Amino acid sequence: MRRANRSVLLTRLYRDGPLSRYDLVQSTALSQASVSNLVGELVDEGLVEEAGQVESDGGRPRVLLRVAPEFGYVVGVDVGETRVQVELFDMSMTARAKADNALESTGRQPDEVVARVLDGLHTVIRQAGVDPARVLGVGVAVSGVVERPDDAVVHAQTLGWDAVPLGAMLRRGTDLPVLVDNGAKTLGQAEMWFGAGRGARHAVIALVGSGVGAAVVADGVSYRGFHSSAGEWGHTTIVYGGRECRCGSRGCLEAYVGAEAILDRYGHAVDAPDEESAISALVQSPSEAAASVLNETVGYLGAGFATLINLFNPERIVLGGWTGLALGQRFLSEIRDATGRHALRQPFAQTEIVLCELGQDAVALGAATLPVARLLSSGGSR
Repeated sequence: MRRANRSVLLTRLYRDGPLSRYDLVQSTALSQASVSNLVGELVDEGLVEEAGQVESDGGRPRVLLRVAPEFGYVVGVDVGETRVQVELFDMSMTARAKADNALESTGRQPDEVVARVLDGLHTVIRQAGVDPARVLGVGVAVSGVVERPDDAVVHAQTLGWDAVPLGAMLRRGTDLPVLVDNGAKTLGQAEMWFGAGRGARHAVIALVGSGVGAAVVADGVSYRGFHSSAGEWGHTTIVYGGRECRCGSRGCLEAYVGAEAILDRYGHAVDAPDEESAISALVQSPSEAAASVLNETVGYLGAGFATLINLFNPERIVLGGWTGLALGQRFLSEIRDATGRHALRQPFAQTEIVLCELGQDAVALGAATLPVARLLSSGGSR
């Protein structure tokens, strides 16, 4: 019971702080005495610290409390299809160091990815100059289905990964706790905690990059399905018998709105060093051929959003991922219009469509929340 109560207080402080002891009493089911005793413990342990004062309605000013930023550090890793991005954060999720390594198309084999992750991990710890013993854990975001989170067995058909024991492979190279999850789900957690999803109880966070996925939040809880594969939105059929998808099926949404698919449909060479740069150049291109492909892409994306609205009735859809941001920053109004043409009128009218607020580093940031969430749920036990 004490551990659960500590978890309640820590989570509230982390997600909504700084807060006073009075605020904590009002927003939890805990008594004033319990809050006072537990906060005292957390302060003594260095988990919580004072963060100024606020005037009260008469009487003395109230002391504000927050989770101490320097209590520890967390690492977030975004294993994309074009790069491995590793970032080290303090507890306030301020980035302290970053390592970004490009992945060649031939370098996506599990052993190579693990090597890049571990190299990036050692690099950011060294750059930040922190004691490895103060790193609470490493969160890793990958594409595909992550089964059995404790073991982190990854199934990623588009990469040719079949039951890859990624968690075990990473743990052979580090003594730090390693947690692995799907990249769309880590993006979703980041946006729900810190970004455009805040305040929503029913939301879908869509990741559109090289691949396409989604995180579904129902009544404030991430919906994962029977074996954590919920959210493979990119592999829903948008055109029966349509373009071949990298997963081996035909007509998947990803085969029309994923970065590789957009560039393939464009059919012309783009003077850019990588897919991200190519998509950015295409979005800014004044050519009629580019405009035609982008207009079609907006239509397909709108139809995909309509499916999410009709299935889940979210109050908010958040569009993220580097391809999603490139499209949304220029065509968000058109995407909304295309969604409205395909969705049922009433649920569409109840849904807002917004852009990810955390930028292109949101997946790595979300991955770093995995060890933070473990710390919060344990009541501060490392």
